[in-house]
Amino acid sequence: MTQTVVPTRQTPTTAARIGNRRRIAVPGRLTWRDAGGALRFVSVITRDVSEVDAFVECQVPASIPLYRLVHFQIERPARDMRELPAVLRTGKVLSAVYRVGPYKAASGTPQGYALRLLVEPMRATASDIPGPVAVAN
Repeated sequence: MTQTVVPTRQTPTTAARIGNRRRIAVPGRLTWRDAGGALRFVSVITRDVSEVDAFVECQVPASIPLYRLVHFQIERPARDMRELPAVLRTGKVLSAVYRVGPYKAASGTPQGYALRLLVEPMRATASDIPGPVAVAN
């Protein structure tokens, strides 16, 4: 018996994401320290968010290096949205820039940044485990 195996490629668009992303456009702010130690900040608009990451677009040209630690927060009036993940409703969230978007030709700065939210993962409790649990005597 002969079987033919056809390999499938997993493209970035079909790769599984860590969190379920939701398209939400709300104002926010990024703050970070540059290489000289000066405090920098920029206003952003979220494009999509999940419990563990977010993609934001800057309102003005800003150059944030890849893997830079930043504080990300949603502006206060927008924090009451139910669609927002709970972690983003609390205030500042330490995040890391893990992907820099394509560059704008006019300014030479990125169009946006993908942020990994550095939050404690949700832990399953005994009541969250589905099905009956067998006990040995």
